[in-house]
Amino acid sequence: MATAAPPSASRIAVVTGASSGIGAATARRLAAAGYRVVLTARRKDRIEAIAEEINAAGHSAIAYRLDVTDRAAVDEFATAFPAIGVLVNNAGGALGADPVATGNPDDWRAMYETNVLGTLHLTQALLPKLEASGDGTVVIVSSTAGLATYEGGAGYVAAKHGVHVLAETLRLEIVGKPVRVVEVAPGMVKTEEFALNRFGGDREKAAKVYEGVPDPLTADDVADAITWAVTRPSHVNVDLLVVRPRAQASNTKVHREQR
Repeated sequence: MATAAPPSASRIAVVTGASSGIGAATARRLAAAGYRVVLTARRKDRIEAIAEEINAAGHSAIAYRLDVTDRAAVDEFATAFPAIGVLVNNAGGALGADPVATGNPDDWRAMYETNVLGTLHLTQALLPKLEASGDGTVVIVSSTAGLATYEGGAGYVAAKHGVHVLAETLRLEIVGKPVRVVEVAPGMVKTEEFALNRFGGDREKAAKVYEGVPDPLTADDVADAITWAVTRPSHVNVDLLVVRPRAQASNTKVHREQR
């Protein structure tokens, strides 16, 4: 199916966690597809630089510093828009890989607040704006961790299960309204920061996640999938799109080449 230009009433796309990785790549892809992209993240300098890059390429983007865990800030942000067409809930991440017996409750809390409550805050604040557009789309970037568990991942898995259930429930609750709910669940994606943040900046541990894996997904691979789902005809809802590299059969079965 061909990619159609978005109608004017729904040309604004908000992307959270847009300062790097999947969020930044998605902002670039949606802008190229004809959306006026609003990049949000805590790192203002990063999103401003990406917005400048997008504008220099002849597209349209603005940057807005936002912490998705700050509900007051999210509500203030929402007042800037009478209507928006797309919300990409991408902000999130993983912290630590400890077993349940020794996991850090502060890491669990931070992951829940960013992945689940951050998604809840933006979705609640912008849902009326999406409906007002007459053709809105909520995209929730979850993870294959939200579909199956693995050792050492309980805190992140629990948070992403929460995000998955949020998407499923929202779709049931707003059926009949002009808003689609799309969940994109990536598997192994090699970005510059995800594993590094998970392991507290330990580059050796971060590198081992991808060691020997031929061609893990890139941020642009996932952004391409998100943009494809968003640009389907209005009556087509991609409920759940699981995207993995060919080398990954499940969360725990990954082909690694010997070196």
